[in-house]
Formats: sequence, C-alpha cells, structure tokens
Amino acid sequence: MASHYSSGAEQHIAILAFPFGTHAAPLLTLVRSLAAACAPNVRFSFFSTAKSNASIFSGSKPSDEFHNIRAYNVWDGMPKGHALATGIDPHQQVQFFLMAIPDNFNNAIKEAEEESGVKISCLLTDAFLWFAGEMAEEKRIPWLPFWTAGACSLSSHLHVHLIRSTLLGTSGIADNAYQTLNFIPGMSGMQISDLPEGIVSGNLESPIALMLENMGLKLPQATAVVLNSFEELDPTITGDLKSKLPKVLNVSPLIFLSSPPTTISDESSCLLWLDGHKTASVAYISFGTITTPPQNELVALSEALEASGVPFLFSLRDNSRHLLPEGFLERTRKSTTGKVVSWAPQLQVLEHTSVGAFVTHCGWNSILEGITSGVPMICRPFFGDQKLNSGMVENVWQIGVRIEGGVFTKSGMVNALHIIFSDARGKKMRENIGVLKENAKKAVGTNGSSTDNFKSLVEIVTSCKS
Repeated sequence: MASHYSSGAEQHIAILAFPFGTHAAPLLTLVRSLAAACAPNVRFSFFSTAKSNASIFSGSKPSDEFHNIRAYNVWDGMPKGHALATGIDPHQQVQFFLMAIPDNFNNAIKEAEEESGVKISCLLTDAFLWFAGEMAEEKRIPWLPFWTAGACSLSSHLHVHLIRSTLLGTSGIADNAYQTLNFIPGMSGMQISDLPEGIVSGNLESPIALMLENMGLKLPQATAVVLNSFEELDPTITGDLKSKLPKVLNVSPLIFLSSPPTTISDESSCLLWLDGHKTASVAYISFGTITTPPQNELVALSEALEASGVPFLFSLRDNSRHLLPEGFLERTRKSTTGKVVSWAPQLQVLEHTSVGAFVTHCGWNSILEGITSGVPMICRPFFGDQKLNSGMVENVWQIGVRIEGGVFTKSGMVNALHIIFSDARGKKMRENIGVLKENAKKAVGTNGSSTDNFKSLVEIVTSCKS
C-alpha cells in the first residue's frame, strides 16, 4: 500500500471506512479519484481495519500514482484471543467493531496528525459512521458522508420514522407486506416487503438498525452527502433527497471516474470463451464476494441452466462447487455452452457483446455495472438493500426480472431466462437499460451531472482548512 505522502500538505482529509461487505472498496475508489484531481499538497489518510486495508490496498506500492494516500489501521474491536479461542461469525465481528467506535478512529487520527504534523481539515466517511458528524462538529471541519449504495435505499433510511408510523400496526409489525410505499417520493413501485431489515422487519433494536437510524437523523447536518449513483437514474428520489439534505452530490458511476486497470486478470480465459458466442446470447451468473445461495437453490439454478440450453458463464468460488448437482461440472467441461470459473473479471465480462443477461444478488455495485454495461438482470436478492434494488430493477426501471417466489427453482429460472432471451418483455428491458446506459455515460461526460458534482466535491475538499 502507499506508504508516503508528498511534502508540504495544507489540507489533510481523514477517510473513515466501514470495513465490512463491499463498503470500503468504493470509498477508496472515490478517494483515488479525489487524490488524482486535487493538488499534490492535499493528503488523504484512509482509516479502516487491518484486514480491510490489506484487502483493498492489495497490489498498491509506494511508487503508485496515489502518493498522497496513506492507509492507517484501526482496531477492529476484537477481544484479544477471542477469534482463535471460540471462532466468530460476521455479525459478531460487526458488533465488536461498533463497540470500538469512535475511540479506535480517534486514536488512529491522532497518530496520523502527529506523524504528518498537519491537523485533519475534513472528514470523508462511510455514511454508516454517523458519529463522524459529531467529530466534525467538535473539530469545526466539514463532514462528507458517502453513501455507497443507491438513492432508493438512502431514502428508506431517511424516512424511517415516517415509514414506521405509517406502516407499523399496533402489534409492532407491518400489517400488509404488499402495501406500497407511495407516500415516499419515487418509491410508489416499492412494497413493504422490499425494505431492508431493521426498518419495519427484523430486530429494530439491533446494532446495525440503530446505527442506520442514527445515520438518518445525523445526515441533514452534513456539509454534503455524496452518493454512489447518478441523478438521472432516480430523479424523483434525488429531488426529494435534495429537499431534506443540505447538498446532494451523485458522483457515479465511479468506474468511469477512476482510472481503468492497465491489465485485466483473466486466468480462466472468460473473455476468450465469450468470443465464441453470439451477441447477447450468454447468461453471466455471479453473486458477489460474500453470498452463495443454499445448495437446493444452486441445484435448481444448475438444472435450469442445462434445461434452458442458454449458454452460461458461472462465477462460483471453489469452496462452493461441491454444492452443485452431481456430474454438472463434468458435463459443463465437455460442453461449449457452459463454463464455471472461480473468478471472472466482471466488468469486462458484462461489457462483452455476447453477454445478454446478468444473474445477480443485486448488490449496488453489481447493479451499477449491469446498468453501465447495458445488460438486463435476473435478480435473486439476499439481504440489506438487495431486495429494494431488485424491486427498482423490475418495477421502476424495468430492466430485469425478479425470480418467482424470491428463491431459485428450476421452473422459475427457466421462465426468467425465457423472458430475457426470448420474450418481448426482454426486448423492452434491453431497450430500457440501453437508455440508462446512455444516461450514465452522459452523467460522467463533459458538463454531466456527476462530473459537475465531482468538481463540487473537489472544491469542498481543497478549500477546507484545519
């Protein structure tokens, strides 16, 4: 990772990351874009856990172009020897981390200030870390929370108290899971059942739910709220957010703002394999770096792929392959219609002309990549904002379809593939996502909305003083 700064820094920007899931990586992408755009005397101190930093900074060297970024490790809150003695699940990891904040960040910030000799002049943080607003108030510096997901999910958290007062019955649970959210601007196509847990379902007092509730209360006090999206994707929701927050800066798709990789790792020859297929004929399947469907769903999905005859590229981690149907991998190896790999260069795969459908868990980064590549989606959401994202895909943007019943079945998957590849609805979805793709390109083009918003963000960062 980068290990030194340029000298003579005047601005010192502290970046506070939420080190779980896919939060830290898009934040670092944004920081790298800022580091490239700002003067060399603006330094960026990136604070996250050792495990998170090791992952997202892998491959970076002191000679990298981002010489004004320095990573600092913060304590993850894990009691000494706890993981080795008893093991720990991801939910416990998050809880230990939340118990360690804000002291772990304050200690690391103090270290960075002492090492550099320059006080922090601005806080750019994951929006989850609502306490950063109080830190910024104490230091009398700007706070720029970054929402790594879409406008729709941010809106649901900003309206959490209105949603609860409107939808929760006397028993404390939503009376009708199919009731729409038509009282929230831009959300009339969504239902209660699409909302993330912690709003009206699940444990409303869990550490994550309370963190997000506090975030919704604190965001109106931010200098500006930065979104990992573009205004033209959700204009009504964005307009509502602008009426409730001091400044809203949609700056994505970040993949256009960041420097493209000089080399593409494709050890499994995915792109070469795709070269041998017709335009928009292949289904690409990937569920991100965290989620794997249960075995019964993987079996149903595999059976549907074989039964449909649709060519497919399936990205599945090696440690999950034993969950596939007996003989599936062998039959796939012998066939030219299917390919199973442990990892694929997703963005390059989606941009390949032969890919015609994206089977996804609906994480926000995957949604953005699907849109900017113009590939209709087949959605199987699992947790967090994924249900809400899938609802936007199917009901609002109309660029894909959700799996019937919310889980993979052979018949449901076969039907979804038929809709995308052979039905008039699939053709319409392809047209709709083509429009969004062009809007995304315009947003990051000259005088585009995201380009202008990014310039505004740079102005805030470079003008702040400690």
